[in-house]
Amino acid sequence: MIDGRYQILLTNDDGIQSPGIWTAAQALSKLGFVTLAAPRDQASSTGRSMPLSSDGKIVQTNMQIGDQDWVVYAVGGTPAQVVVHSVLEIMPATPDLVVSGINYGENLGNSVMTSGTVGAALEAASLGIPAIAASVELQDIREFNVYSENVRFDTAAYFTAYFAQAMLEKRMPHDVDVLKIEVPHDATPQTPWRVTRQGRDRYYKPMLERTGSWDENGRVYGLVGPNYDLIEPDSDIHAMLVDRVVSVTPLSLDLTSRVDFGELEQLLNKAG
Repeated sequence: MIDGRYQILLTNDDGIQSPGIWTAAQALSKLGFVTLAAPRDQASSTGRSMPLSSDGKIVQTNMQIGDQDWVVYAVGGTPAQVVVHSVLEIMPATPDLVVSGINYGENLGNSVMTSGTVGAALEAASLGIPAIAASVELQDIREFNVYSENVRFDTAAYFTAYFAQAMLEKRMPHDVDVLKIEVPHDATPQTPWRVTRQGRDRYYKPMLERTGSWDENGRVYGLVGPNYDLIEPDSDIHAMLVDRVVSVTPLSLDLTSRVDFGELEQLLNKAG
């Protein structure tokens, strides 16, 4: 906090030109001072990666967002790298909160592992900073990389600001490092929200696009394809797809399996 104002870092994985981050900026600016820094280029599906090939160049520019003139930072790197650059050299002090989003497209089930939106929030959490990863559902998955004007972010911005205020004003329980917010495309501010688990199912099924031999270009992408018979009732997938409510999933940096260590040791001792 500087001069009594919360310091909020806002980033995403869709890139600095994404309307989702602009809408979030306007909503979050009512809570504190927002520093807007995002990948220079589209960086979806980069997870929490830190590729050595990123150039790390930072371009400061001005953008008109609503009726305000904003100073924004375009960074040559992944969303997770943007967080590090922001904390180490862009912001005047460590942010009180990092918000990643609002993402074009939902991040559900175990597909969150590849999400650049979630990756940025986890990177912030690893630095000891409370974080939110916010996404809005798409009616057409092809809209995620073309900045479609058909996608509305206003309701997602409302919920992003709502939970941002809660994280700024209240201390989250131990092991709640990130809040992952998923907003249905047809939600309104009156839509109920629910605390959920991360579903174990793979929400986006891998697909291969290749027309020639292996020495020609090939592309791996994902299509929405959850197995409805396996969706757990308390999961983020069920909340959005079946019940059409806003999903709020607490994520932990601790990926250790919740298993009885004694039972696992006995099982492993019997191996062979």
